[in-house]
Amino acid sequence: MPHIMTSDLVSLAYTTALLVVVAGIVVTLYRFLVQAISAMTLWALLGLILTAGYSYRSELGSFGSWLLAAGGPSHELPHGTTVAVARTNGDFAVTAEINGSRATMILDTGARLIVLTQNDAEAANLPVELLNYTIDIDTANGRTRAAPVTIDRFAIGNVVERSVNALVVRPGQLKISLLGMSFLDRLQHWEVSGDRLSLVPHAAAAPDQHNDFMNFRNTITSFVRAERR
Repeated sequence: MPHIMTSDLVSLAYTTALLVVVAGIVVTLYRFLVQAISAMTLWALLGLILTAGYSYRSELGSFGSWLLAAGGPSHELPHGTTVAVARTNGDFAVTAEINGSRATMILDTGARLIVLTQNDAEAANLPVELLNYTIDIDTANGRTRAAPVTIDRFAIGNVVERSVNALVVRPGQLKISLLGMSFLDRLQHWEVSGDRLSLVPHAAAAPDQHNDFMNFRNTITSFVRAERR
């Protein structure tokens, strides 16, 4: 009888230990399964978000540019090679680079050429001491004369043009330089829509779909590798 009781106890202990091991394995597998499902759900959701963002990247970029343009005065907002400018106090005030020198200008579609103040012309290293004021123009201060010049490099944001015709007025005849048609006519497209001015140069390249896809794929791969680590 004692022998039988001892065997029963050994068998019971073995069975109990086996059950504990099996229960541990089941619990571990359950936790792993729950984590795996959670991770799969998270990655699926992330993939959907990234895919949607990639599919509607143009619309999102345009909305972001519009939002930024509407949110503050005189902001140039590069988007690829397109620039959006917000209206300020009724005017489109832009910051241009004239031969590397920064100057604030007002859009004036009635001006046939870019018109520079004497100070902006000097800052752009134009030969103001050699200018010949032979062209009659009308300004806010009345009729005056201006001198023709050629700007080597004229840029607004990412929009860059070379050898742009312009005029320089006599000192004191203009408070701020004017952005005229000699620049706008160089562009592939420009338009005023509400409080937003859009400038699109001829050099604007179409989006590289292949590179966009590769960047998207590399982003997903990086996330996956980081999660595995």
